[in-house]
Amino acid sequence: CRTPGISGYLTMAAPDRVERRMQRTLAHLSSVCLSSPSSSVQSQETVQTIRPRPAHPPLKWNGWGYEGTEFRLNQEGQVYLAGDTYELCNVPFPKFRSWLESTMDGMDVEDTSEAQASCEVHPAIRNDAFLEEVRGHYAEISMEDSERLMHAHGHTNEDIWKLRYEKFARCPDAVIWPGEHAHVETIMSAAVKHDVAIIPFGGGTSVTDALACPENEQRMVIALDMRRMDRIKWVDRDCMMIRVESGIVGIELERRLAAMGLVIGHEPDSYEFSTVGGWIATRASGMKKNTYGNIEDLLVHVTMVTPQGTLEKNCQVPRVSIGPDLHDVVLGSEGTLGVITEATFKVRPAFETRQYGSVVFPNFETGVAFMRDVALHRCAPASIRLVDNMQFQFGQALAPQDDSNFGFLTSYLKKMYITKWAGFDIYKMVAATLLFEGSEADVAVQQEKIYALALKHGGVKGGEENGKKGYNLTYFIAYLRDFGMNYHFLSESFETSVPWSNVLSLCSNVKARIRQACSEHNLPYEPWISCRVTQTYDTGACVYFYMGFIYRGMKEHPIHTFNKIEAEARDEILRNGGSLSHHHGIGKLRAKWMRQSVSDTGMKILKAIKESVDPSNVLVAGNYLQG
Repeated sequence: CRTPGISGYLTMAAPDRVERRMQRTLAHLSSVCLSSPSSSVQSQETVQTIRPRPAHPPLKWNGWGYEGTEFRLNQEGQVYLAGDTYELCNVPFPKFRSWLESTMDGMDVEDTSEAQASCEVHPAIRNDAFLEEVRGHYAEISMEDSERLMHAHGHTNEDIWKLRYEKFARCPDAVIWPGEHAHVETIMSAAVKHDVAIIPFGGGTSVTDALACPENEQRMVIALDMRRMDRIKWVDRDCMMIRVESGIVGIELERRLAAMGLVIGHEPDSYEFSTVGGWIATRASGMKKNTYGNIEDLLVHVTMVTPQGTLEKNCQVPRVSIGPDLHDVVLGSEGTLGVITEATFKVRPAFETRQYGSVVFPNFETGVAFMRDVALHRCAPASIRLVDNMQFQFGQALAPQDDSNFGFLTSYLKKMYITKWAGFDIYKMVAATLLFEGSEADVAVQQEKIYALALKHGGVKGGEENGKKGYNLTYFIAYLRDFGMNYHFLSESFETSVPWSNVLSLCSNVKARIRQACSEHNLPYEPWISCRVTQTYDTGACVYFYMGFIYRGMKEHPIHTFNKIEAEARDEILRNGGSLSHHHGIGKLRAKWMRQSVSDTGMKILKAIKESVDPSNVLVAGNYLQG
């Protein structure tokens, strides 16, 4: 319902909100072809904003992903994925419950931790002069508590805990959806004039506390949700570039490009929900970076509105030598310097074929040696990821039910071959999942090289279906974290990049440090720890860690204890030559390590940029600057 006394600024009643947004979204399906400094108008196309699916289903208010999509127990007590969003929805995973209860120390799916039905939101702070000045310069505005809550957080472990069991000390006071670049300029100018704070908001998938409002902020705080700015402005096929607004969600961008026979290829784990502006703001990396590059490799031009005006270069060209690159000021800025409104990206012709694959290795050491060899020979496919034994077992346990005798027989024979004839130990073996994209000829060449290197390192082909399952499992991880919370299980993932020479020692030492920290904090149950190598480079790799534990019976606050243990794991990563982050960013969660990571002089430079661009701290999130 409407909040009393602010008629004229608000959306309609909450039950109609989803339908209204879908209708309004459909109302701006096409956009005008704008000229670009990089090429002539003749080489560009007027773009019809194609929407095969007009809008996403509603999102959960207290967890990851789509409303109604969640892991549950069926009447037979088997785990299944409810909903209709994914191919595996409503298919039981008959082995998963028994694996959970035998592997996760203390797990008991009969002992639930019920979430609260709603989350309290504090009264909003108003600045009427600001609201009046921006009237008409947005697509939508709301001060409804439900919207304020949805924009108060990202998706850290602590965020979901507060949604389920506690509350946020501070939420945005209003949410504004700008509809075009000029709207953002007007809103920013009014915020400076009337002393209002702004936190840019993309897909809300941050896992670094980047979206958290400072608890003691006394000004009106605006969450500036960019997702109404979702147009493709132009396509230049001569230069293979596109110009897009920053609020377009990754999966939707790829759908529209596919209709034009193009692909951008940036596919982070969150790409169903994250926006291109968020990708730039966090300096993101995608699962297919080996073929398409990281976000900094794809970016040609970016426009960002700051409190001092709009920042952008005067041309859209492959490379310049004009002093320090201002794109590097925008990349990774995490909403502290400005609001990204538009960007130009490289694109490619759509690939001819997509094929999956997998390889099983006898142990993690040989798997890492294989990954290093792939990097050395520069023959990595679009995606190649190595999981350790614990995660390998996890993936096997999450296999869907197969009612055919043939399916069971095939699985049985594969297991017998790997363990009996190949001599692999099921409690040591690991797997690499592969994704190949490109022309038929290029993919064939890649496969030949990859499987030859695998054989050199004692690997055995695991099949295309296992590769596909392993790749798509990425999209279920966050849903599983929420499922675990139902049974007193806290879990989180965190990542780093590390030189090849340190990969094995870092993985081993971080796991050991987590176990030691859990013991020192007197946890009642043993932790669950896993890792995987997800991206390869000439000089090193990205490593993901997953950890979790049952908190039932703890004396300390579970989340506070979890955060302390994760911080000790981060200390160990840095001691072993790892980076503070490979692609998640810093936010406020990792800010205390920034000075250690970039030096005292580096922090002075970063703070000087902030003070120059935003002297009154309109962009109030404070990410990465608190170290």
